[in-house]
Amino acid sequence: MKSLGAWDVHYIAFAATFLTPEIANQYGIQRSAYKGVVNISLLDSSSQAAQAAGVSGYALNSLGQRQELAFKEVKEGDAIYYLAQVNYTNAETLRFIIDLTDGRQSHQLRFSQIFYSDLDN
Repeated sequence: MKSLGAWDVHYIAFAATFLTPEIANQYGIQRSAYKGVVNISLLDSSSQAAQAAGVSGYALNSLGQRQELAFKEVKEGDAIYYLAQVNYTNAETLRFIIDLTDGRQSHQLRFSQIFYSDLDN
C-alpha cells in the first residue's frame, strides 16, 4: 500500500495461474504461464471508502520495452478495483508506471514485480 495524496492505493501484480479457472473466467482474465494480473484499488485515506478513478499505465521490462496496460473497472458491492493483464517471460522483472486521476487529483504509482513461469521452474 502507498499513500498518494488523499488516497491509500493498494496494488498487487501476480501470475494469472494463481487464479482458479472459475475466477479467471468470471473477470475475463486469460490464465497462462506467461500472463500476469495487475490489481489496483484506491481508498479514501480518511474514510477508507472505495474511490473511482481513471487508471491507466504501462509496464517496462529491463530492455525498456513498453507494454500498455488496459485496465477495466470492477465493482463488487462497495469495492471498486481495476484489473489489467501483462505478458512476461520467466524470472522477468517488470516496472509498472500507473497514472491515477479523478479530476480533482492526479498521482503516479510506481512499483516493480518479478514474475516466474510455472512451466520454467
